[in-house]
This record gives sequence, structure tokens and C-alpha cells, in this order.
Amino acid sequence: MDFRRPFCLSLLSLLLLMAPLSSLAEDTGVKVLEMAVTTRIVRGNPLDAVRRISSASAKALYCHTLVSVPDEAPREISHVWLLNGQVAANYTLPVRGPRWRTFSKKWISKGMEGLWRVEARDSEGRLLKSAEFRVN
Repeated sequence: MDFRRPFCLSLLSLLLLMAPLSSLAEDTGVKVLEMAVTTRIVRGNPLDAVRRISSASAKALYCHTLVSVPDEAPREISHVWLLNGQVAANYTLPVRGPRWRTFSKKWISKGMEGLWRVEARDSEGRLLKSAEFRVN
């Protein structure tokens, strides 16, 4: 008797049953409502939105993010700072409420000129939102 065929059918059935479970696990419920790269944060809000800046005029930049989650369960997001497509910094930030403001800070110095992008990512590494700016 050939046992391979029933085994393959059982394995295929198991994989088909598990497929809907994996698609449900994809959404963490984290949404970025606002995101801005700014020179300062005042009273929990970004002062401005940087699109282009000189490395001589700013010693540090902040990425401010307003996050929405469906419940009070603690979560994390990350800010990945990229310079010309290469990771320059990665910060893990807590999310402790249904509407949560958070930020990361990146020191800027000479030699850091180029196209920057900050990506907000969920705990699974999925891109939630990004912001681009240029340092001259």
C-alpha cells in the first residue's frame, strides 16, 4: 500500500487550514495618523515640517509620530532613519495608549548631507508611513 498519497493530502489540508490564520495575524492595528520631521517639539507637537535643511543650521532633527491603536495593549513601533538608502539609526518606541505621541531624535553633523527618509514600522517590521527630507 502506498502511504505517500494520503500523507500529502493530509499535509495539503493542514496548510490550507492554517492559511486564514496567518492572514489574520498580519494586521497589528497600529496606524500612523501624523508624521513629521521637525527641528523642535513644543508641548508634544512638531514646531515645523522639514523638507530641506542645512547641516550647519540644525544640530538635531526629530521625527514626531501620532499613532492610533484599537486598544490599550502596550505595543512598539520603530523609527528607521535612512541616509541615501542606508540605515543611519533605528529606534524602538513604546506605544502605551489608543492615541499616542512619540518621537525619535537624530543628531546631524557635517558629512551627513543627502536624501534622508524616516520610516515608521510596526513590531512586525511592516512600513506604516515615511517622511523624506534633504540635508544640504
